[in-house]
Amino acid sequence: MAASEGVLLGMGNPLLDISAVVDEAFLAKYDIKLNNAILAEEKHLPMYDELASKGNVEYIAGGATQNSIRVAQWMLQIPGATSYMGCIGKDKFGEEMKKNAQAAGVTAHYYEDEAAPTGTCAVCVVGGERSLIANLSAANCYKSEHLKRPENWALVDKAKYIYIAGFFLTVSPESIQLVAEHAAANNKVFLMNLSAPFICEFFRDAQEKVLPYADYIFGNETEAKIFAKVRGWETENIEEIALKISQLPVASGKQKRIAVITQGADPVVVAEDGQVKTFPVILLPKEKLVDTNGAGDAFVGGFLSQLVQGKGIEDCVKAGCYAANVIIQRSGCTYPEKPDFN
Repeated sequence: MAASEGVLLGMGNPLLDISAVVDEAFLAKYDIKLNNAILAEEKHLPMYDELASKGNVEYIAGGATQNSIRVAQWMLQIPGATSYMGCIGKDKFGEEMKKNAQAAGVTAHYYEDEAAPTGTCAVCVVGGERSLIANLSAANCYKSEHLKRPENWALVDKAKYIYIAGFFLTVSPESIQLVAEHAAANNKVFLMNLSAPFICEFFRDAQEKVLPYADYIFGNETEAKIFAKVRGWETENIEEIALKISQLPVASGKQKRIAVITQGADPVVVAEDGQVKTFPVILLPKEKLVDTNGAGDAFVGGFLSQLVQGKGIEDCVKAGCYAANVIIQRSGCTYPEKPDFN
């Protein structure tokens, strides 16, 4: 079946990626680790200007959920099939974000904060691997009042699939709860992402509250291990963890949950109905890797593009792997004009 208009809705933190290739000394100076994603602290604030002054710096519209929605939109090639909500500032970066969403074909209803600047995310790239430090600013100001406005709730009503990355748990758990309950009551598919170790560790209560509503949980191997650790599961086996995540309690009106865990170049693990399947990814020679920024987001976007068309898990994973493979050969979460997926 073809995807209808507004079939997929995402809500999250719209951030402008400030991306540059740095060195180990830069990572050490700001105390950051590769392959991690954190929120900026006081000590990180001078880093944004330092990145901006680098000759190779790039500004790319980002934010995990927004990346996934843009990639799904690109894969679908149906104008307006996807929509997105989040909070930006009334500034140059905010205008940039609006232009970018429009060019991508995504219906974006941004809440515009009067005072805070548009959020940014420092993307520090070393040897193709990335570290993310998010300065949420305006993204942190999203309010459920915006969601409840009729013209915005209309996007929720129209959507049959709703995706929210775990990062949004730090901003508006109330908004997440509203759409999660709506999805359960209206037989819609609600999908979430573990998103980062710090979400699994320090926002466990907020995460716990919304997990029963999730029909699908995405995550990578690092997040899955932390998720298991904070729950005392005493295993680092990704297949076991995926199975346990899929078997966590579900809210009333939900049949079951599917857990999808990516492991970089290792196979994707899918747990469903007490069974675990693994799917190999498309391997890429190291010299073709530009950066891994947006790889996980792109995987979810590719996956969603098939799911909303009623395709089976295997096709969804295949599309996810295709999209991730395209994105890691480019800087940030960007893509060519048309997908070449069949």
